[in-house]
Amino acid sequence: MTSTEQLTGERADLLQALRRHRGFLLHTVDGLTDEQAATRTTVSELCLGGLIKHVAGIEERWMRFAVGGADAMLREEVDWVGQFRMAPGETLAGLVERFQQVAAETDELVATLDLDAAHPLPQAPWFEPGASWTVRRVLLHLIAETSQHSGHADILREAIDGTKTMG
Repeated sequence: MTSTEQLTGERADLLQALRRHRGFLLHTVDGLTDEQAATRTTVSELCLGGLIKHVAGIEERWMRFAVGGADAMLREEVDWVGQFRMAPGETLAGLVERFQQVAAETDELVATLDLDAAHPLPQAPWFEPGASWTVRRVLLHLIAETSQHSGHADILREAIDGTKTMG
């Protein structure tokens, strides 16, 4: 039995909510070919494979923040455009595998991190200057991000073949 199977209370609730929205996102790409996953159905750069890649990347970065603060979060550069599309050679299966690996690492961290531990946010125009976030706040942010991007994915999938996550 892993440590996440023994969780109760707030940790279990946070993890259950995050897993639910990850599941919606993964359901949205179920049964797609690599070509379909790379298809842009709007004027934006968004594609379903890119959303899987983006959500895995943000979850990984935010959990680095939860463990080590802004310096840990920012230690790797972000490809702000490429994170939303599938690069040549990337496959949906590979992106889903990475997504699941990042999710498993987060799940293990949720079982061990102090939810009240806080770090100052990186300096950015979209963060309040001098603000700090707790690990709890990071997890709530990940739930919101994953949920929001699941909705984006549902719209993209419906434009590809009419399939809806719900309905």
